[in-house]
Amino acid sequence: MQNSKVLTDLDGSRTSGAAGSVMKKLPEVTLAFWIMKIAATTLGETAGDLFAQTLKLGYFLTTIALFLIFLVTLVLQLRSSRYNPFFYWTVILSTSTAGTTMSDFVNRDAGAKYLSNGAEKLGWGPQGLGLGYPVGAAILISILLAIFTAWKLSGMTFEIRDIVTFKGEALFWAAILVSNTLGTSMGDFLSDSSGLGYAGGALLVTGAIAVLVALMKVPAVPNVLLFWIAFVLTRPLGATAGDFLTKPTAKGGLDLGTAGSSAVLLAVLLGLMAYAQVQERRARP
Repeated sequence: MQNSKVLTDLDGSRTSGAAGSVMKKLPEVTLAFWIMKIAATTLGETAGDLFAQTLKLGYFLTTIALFLIFLVTLVLQLRSSRYNPFFYWTVILSTSTAGTTMSDFVNRDAGAKYLSNGAEKLGWGPQGLGLGYPVGAAILISILLAIFTAWKLSGMTFEIRDIVTFKGEALFWAAILVSNTLGTSMGDFLSDSSGLGYAGGALLVTGAIAVLVALMKVPAVPNVLLFWIAFVLTRPLGATAGDFLTKPTAKGGLDLGTAGSSAVLLAVLLGLMAYAQVQERRARP
């Protein structure tokens, strides 16, 4: 059944439409895709915390800077005439990193539970809206549903192999940015407020993803829906994994630090991106 391949394998380097054959702009969804997604989202968590917390730039300044970086990487991706792994995964990374600090700014404030070492503020500017994880998640879910509603009303496909227009890709990246921000909120809630801890939160999300894989065998469940749920859930997996790597051992983490963890994860992601670039060149006609 062709539809059952949406989560694991998308075929074809070109898509045929009314206007003829169009070069694909987005990657095939394979196991390597999900490995790179988790690596990028984990790096997004550690890098976001590195700038906002370790370097004490604060959520406000860091969010502005990272959002501008996201816009630059997005322009490069949108202007590209075909799928380029470096462009695509750089945008994924920038949405993950910006999503980390955007989520923190919405959910947190200068309260003692969010600051350490007796600090009274973090960086310059507003310290955060302090809405909390449930309210912040509700707002982000509403925004994401609004994007998907507009996407549905546009009549364009949700399957990423068939997204070839500027408008379709713009909707795709808007959904990615909000879903990564939402995923950060979910991951932080699981790590900080649920009582599961970092490892427990990661195991819970991994279990939920395993359920999605099992549901791929159920014909009544649309696999496009499973893809987008999995895309959201891999973000809290990256968030909890990133916190597990960087947070102090007293809080249940490994205390590897944001700088060291980010450097290792960046090296891994760059290696995977280089491999994807080689594979893409070999697949070109």
